[in-house]
Amino acid sequence: MSAAGRPEPLRPPNGFAKRVLVTGGAGFIASHVIVSLVEDYPNYMIINLDKLDYCASLKNLETISNKQNYKFIQGDICDSHFVKLLFETEKIDIVLHFAAQTHEFDESSPKQPTNPYASSKAAAECFVQSYWERYRFPVVITRSSNVYGPHQYPEKVIPKFISLLQHNRKCCIHGSGLQTRNFLYATDVVEAFLTVLKKGKPGEIYNIGTNFEMSVLQLAKELIQLIKETNSESEMENWVDYVNDRPTNDMRYPMKSEKIHGLGWRPKVPWKEGIKKTIEWYRENFHNWKNAEKALEPFPV
Repeated sequence: MSAAGRPEPLRPPNGFAKRVLVTGGAGFIASHVIVSLVEDYPNYMIINLDKLDYCASLKNLETISNKQNYKFIQGDICDSHFVKLLFETEKIDIVLHFAAQTHEFDESSPKQPTNPYASSKAAAECFVQSYWERYRFPVVITRSSNVYGPHQYPEKVIPKFISLLQHNRKCCIHGSGLQTRNFLYATDVVEAFLTVLKKGKPGEIYNIGTNFEMSVLQLAKELIQLIKETNSESEMENWVDYVNDRPTNDMRYPMKSEKIHGLGWRPKVPWKEGIKKTIEWYRENFHNWKNAEKALEPFPV
């Protein structure tokens, strides 16, 4: 990086200052990160590795698919021989690995997963952290609040509710709907990842959180107001179905993010702006996934 913080010119002849591998790059958050990296760092080669599972779509990357500093490779990170060959041939400098993330109060809090999915993520963090502790292998762990915005496969609560309402179907709410979630817009979390990439310290854990919090029921009502254009409580109730709650349904995922604030990052996109952009995107792009209709089946919030 130059003193002004801007990318340095390409190294001749046709070389790149860094070669960055992004796993799961055709998915939700990673696709936003790749677009930002390709556009803002022309001296970096960005390599997208994705096996193109049901929730991935290369349409998320159409705006940069022909850029000289972008490459897509289809493959599975669980294939160790393939990954080893990839590292040897592509000369990777940095890996941005995008798996789902667990949620804690602060970076040092004990992990308390309440389902097998969260437990697998907690175990993965322990493995990664052990490589830093034992071998000083340079790793950084991030955890974020719930992220929303364009490109997300409509199985998660915000894109699912939006898509259901746009298809004239009801929002399905488990239990009372009073469980709350913190929502962070996609471009804000991208800025957080790039901040950690530039300023984060190896071996550290960074929470990427927001103070914006909303109950699932209030979320449904706001989306009904925006999409169905009604403020009537009785009319809004017509667009909500209540079902039995899950055996364990965490009421909140609070998160402290002072550490990453110290690096200069804070969320910028207001809820009303972010949700409007998200609704507009799904109106035009719901069929970016060939099996998108399947995502509208009942799901755990």
